[in-house]
Amino acid sequence: MTAETSQTLDRGLRVLKLLADTDHGLTVTELSNKLGVNRTVVYRLLATLEQHALVRRDLGGRARVGLGVLRLGRQVHPLVREAALPALRSLAEDIGATAHLTLVDGAEALAVAVVEPTWTDYHVAYRAGFRHPLDRGAAGKAILAARAASAEEPGYTLTHGELEAGASGAAAPLLGVTGVEGSVGVVMLADAVPERVGPRVVDAAKEVAEALR
Repeated sequence: MTAETSQTLDRGLRVLKLLADTDHGLTVTELSNKLGVNRTVVYRLLATLEQHALVRRDLGGRARVGLGVLRLGRQVHPLVREAALPALRSLAEDIGATAHLTLVDGAEALAVAVVEPTWTDYHVAYRAGFRHPLDRGAAGKAILAARAASAEEPGYTLTHGELEAGASGAAAPLLGVTGVEGSVGVVMLADAVPERVGPRVVDAAKEVAEALR
């Protein structure tokens, strides 16, 4: 019993390590091949890890590390926010719009850090903890674009009025951060996003990614 329990735990930890080492997730077949076990074992491991939010599976069936991994340490989210805040503050002040760091949580986008500009007469109120579907809003769509992109640089995504009437958004995905899938963006009250905002958001996403490595 003890040996079997240890073997199961070992396999579960190996699954997490394998998923943490890829930005695009792994299928059950890929995990089965890498672990050297049959697909039934992998399905059971994933189901157990999903129950604890340590693993999530996207609509295509690929398994990825879940945000439950972050919740294992209470200080992780604050540390992620702390690492991202300098770049977000610079972005918010430069653009004059609300800046945010958004991470994937299941099928939703979750804002984990938000910085509002200090000098504007008005700006969009956007709070940490705000959730929305991945396929709505610039933050989520930037993440989906990164999943689909074959190139290293998927660029930035622009949206208008998808989450709030009259508001436009721009976001760029975080790249090269093992085990973290997210985006950095801004939201502003405007009919269209000014031309310089997209490249500036891409730069901010690179700064945040570097801080999280």
